[in-house]
Amino acid sequence: MNKKLKEKIGEAFSSVLPISIIVLLISVFFAPVPTGTMMMFLVGAALLIVGMGFFTLGADMAMMPMGEGIGVQFTKTKKLWLTIILIFGMGVIITIAEPDLQVLVKQVTAIPDLVLIFAVAIGVGIFLVLSILRIFFQISLSKLLIISYAIVLLVSLFAPNDFIPVAFDSGGVTTGPITVPFIMALGLGLSSVRGDKTSREDSFGLVALCSIGPILAVLLLSIGYNTGEANVTSFEIPEVVTTQDVVRQFTQEFPVYFKEVLLALTPIVIFFLIFQILVRRYHKRQLLKIGVGFVYTMIGLVLFLTGVNVGFIPMGYLVGFTISASALKWLLIPLGMLMGYFIVSAEPAVHILNKQVEQVSGGAIPAKSMSLCLSIGVCISIGLSILRILTGISIFWFLIPGYAIALILTFFVPKIFTGIAFDSGGVATGPMTSTFLLPFALGICAGVGGNIMTDAFGIVAMVAMTPLIVIQILGVIYGRKMKALKENEANEMADTDNEVISYEEENNYA
Repeated sequence: MNKKLKEKIGEAFSSVLPISIIVLLISVFFAPVPTGTMMMFLVGAALLIVGMGFFTLGADMAMMPMGEGIGVQFTKTKKLWLTIILIFGMGVIITIAEPDLQVLVKQVTAIPDLVLIFAVAIGVGIFLVLSILRIFFQISLSKLLIISYAIVLLVSLFAPNDFIPVAFDSGGVTTGPITVPFIMALGLGLSSVRGDKTSREDSFGLVALCSIGPILAVLLLSIGYNTGEANVTSFEIPEVVTTQDVVRQFTQEFPVYFKEVLLALTPIVIFFLIFQILVRRYHKRQLLKIGVGFVYTMIGLVLFLTGVNVGFIPMGYLVGFTISASALKWLLIPLGMLMGYFIVSAEPAVHILNKQVEQVSGGAIPAKSMSLCLSIGVCISIGLSILRILTGISIFWFLIPGYAIALILTFFVPKIFTGIAFDSGGVATGPMTSTFLLPFALGICAGVGGNIMTDAFGIVAMVAMTPLIVIQILGVIYGRKMKALKENEANEMADTDNEVISYEEENNYA
């Protein structure tokens, strides 16, 4: 086995094992599930581990260098209008290709799937262009975020209540395993060419702004589109009794996700080939490496998506429904927080973000610190989400104060942390959130008899919000440490100068 692939699978194993053990223990002591469902979960976990290993290696070999190279090339063109058109097209293509978006739209029946998908894709395309223009013209990220979220909150006042949680969830699911590596690398490539003091800071923030586009698009769609009665698709748990049934479930779904991933990656490959033919940026050896990376990415996504969709969705729903329908429903809050703490480590894009943050910061912001902060943020968000489902509190009571705190913090942290924090909110809401935590929330809501559209939906939005605050608090701590370090260095230099002066004065006196 390839040494790097073995390392990646090992990292994936250590990330997925804790959440798998927690869910296994919960199903034994608090929410008994059929043996067949448990078998599907365990097989799904195994596929998830291998798939994540292939995907992260593939992203390193293909998606990251491709996005960075395209970003560098765009800075060399003198035709801004052409760059805008190409960036918009890329934003639309990679969003349509995002598997997490497919999971969300299938849950909502009030708006046709294609209409919802294209609305979200156009939203991402527009805000990706806005992100690129921000880097070109060095516009403050904080100001753009404040203006954008102010518009979102204003528009949400006129949107149907049932669609507000779905709209905010759409902002999270669009920044998944395909979108994040490409967009982050694109930003890194665009900002690296400048080489000025703020270029490092501007390499982050693209994911943050691209998460706003879908929210605004779905809110506007819900206002202008005759949605009728908002409801969700009925949730069906497959009947699995024997091990043969388990194998049958996975073998039936493998071709489905293979086709889905193939359709998702094909437009990106075609775009890259056209780009290579026009600019001849990559050599044969680089092209071969990128080609192998695409194959790894495809294998990884097929295994990962099959594992989480077939194995994790039924388990998430059953665990949530079983406990919420019992006298132990309030136990869901600490259990959910425990799962939230560990589940973020199983998101493929999180590892990519943490690695890039460590590289760009020169090791000043360790990947372990980022991982810990993200885990704490998601832990808090899941606890608040379950509290909201059990009590029926409006999501506005959490989102408005949460985003207000996050935006206020942007004035007190080093600028690089603003981009990292708001990017991390989008990165934390990947396929594990949409295929385990969302069904988990749907199960809880069904168990307590709540309104699924207003109560269950919104959990992705909550997961996307809390890292914005936690990472920026890390930024405040980091900023103070750096300030103290500089003051100590200045004091030490002053002391050294004083010693030299005293020595010279003594010699002169002698």
